[in-house]
Amino acid sequence: MKKLVIIPTYKEKENIQLIIRAVYDLHANYHILVIDDASPDGTAEIVKTLQAQNADRLFLIQRAGKLGLGTAYITGFKWGLENGYDYMFEMDADFSHDPKDLERLYHACAHDGADMAIGSRYVKGGAFKNWPLSRKIISLTGSLYSRVLTFMPVMDPTAGFVCYSSKVLASMNLDAIKFVGYAFQIEMKFAAWHLGFKIKEIPIVFQDRELGASKMSKGIIKEAAYGVLALQMDYLTGKFIKQIKKSA
Repeated sequence: MKKLVIIPTYKEKENIQLIIRAVYDLHANYHILVIDDASPDGTAEIVKTLQAQNADRLFLIQRAGKLGLGTAYITGFKWGLENGYDYMFEMDADFSHDPKDLERLYHACAHDGADMAIGSRYVKGGAFKNWPLSRKIISLTGSLYSRVLTFMPVMDPTAGFVCYSSKVLASMNLDAIKFVGYAFQIEMKFAAWHLGFKIKEIPIVFQDRELGASKMSKGIIKEAAYGVLALQMDYLTGKFIKQIKKSA
């Protein structure tokens, strides 16, 4: 089975080499695709240096500017489908997601029947580590708000540590995904659920970054708040499924 870990980056020079090495230290045949949004700190140059020793398993797409998390993942999903990967993973570069948990997400999809496995902070066994109270409140509020408005049976709808079976992504019109921040994470789960795929949440410990700066902003939070309303309205009017389902 071909497995691709997609890592979007913007100013992650402190973390990128460490996270790549951590994934390869699993010795589980993961390939990595870094999608860099013109980081001014030399993140892409570090990846290029590492490619010299990992040409067959480390790939880089450089984009012209800071275009957003959602569009980075969509670019990665399309690349992964074009190159025949069976499973694709979303993972942050900053170690807030433990690379060792990749195997648990993969096992849920490859062996336990899930089509989409989510690294969840809000199921039994999930937790935070070193997160400030303000961030916890924002995250908890966002998750509850999303679940109440969408009726989605997902405890952690804003989670960004995810394994997809390629059939999930291949069934979607990825160009119809419109959000770029936390709302993107909600939209992808909303789409997979309404397309009938099996979603499983795996408990993880989410750790605040130790190196580099957070990319959280008021704009991202605002997009999520309004985005959830827009998703549900589009679903209720029949617009969402019509747009998101890939034509045969």
